[in-house]
Amino acid sequence: MKLNWAERLVVNNPVRVRIQGLIIHWIKGVTELPPQARILEIGCGRGAGACLLQDHFHPASLHAFDLDHRMILLARKYLRPEHRDRISLYVGDALTLPYRDRTMDAVFGFGVLHHLPDWRGGLKEIARVLKPGGIYFLEEFYPQFYQNFLARRLFLHPEHDRFYSHDLHGALIDAGFTLKGCLEQKMFGVLAVAVKKD
Repeated sequence: MKLNWAERLVVNNPVRVRIQGLIIHWIKGVTELPPQARILEIGCGRGAGACLLQDHFHPASLHAFDLDHRMILLARKYLRPEHRDRISLYVGDALTLPYRDRTMDAVFGFGVLHHLPDWRGGLKEIARVLKPGGIYFLEEFYPQFYQNFLARRLFLHPEHDRFYSHDLHGALIDAGFTLKGCLEQKMFGVLAVAVKKD
């Protein structure tokens, strides 16, 4: 689901970039990526997260996509010259990733899964493209956070089949993941590093 004007404003600002930087610092304390990793970012927005991933992990290849063509246009403008040749941007859908099975070393999703009407399908697709031992990093929000009185009037989210903590943890297990690290506030959301089993 594409973001509406209010959520685009929230996620495309300097404060959000700072938060993503802190999240990446936490990830690096929990796990390491292999040298010359192949990384995918789902729902890249204007590209700030992709730039941070490039700067912190120096992958062999970094692919980043968004469902919204306008976000990819913003990302192309946002990328600094040193990033333009290293980050592949495209319009795409998390339910139909254009990669063969077991090709990615890491997939990053900064607040994306809760926007997918078929979030379980998105999770299975992420698991499909990850190599055994590959890392899925997720930052996610629970309905208590985004379906309250104020948020419902400002932001646009799917309303049916939403996941809470136990739903998400169960779906990760079903998709073949084990948690390596997790910070969770059950009334708000979760940061997690999940490893795909062999």
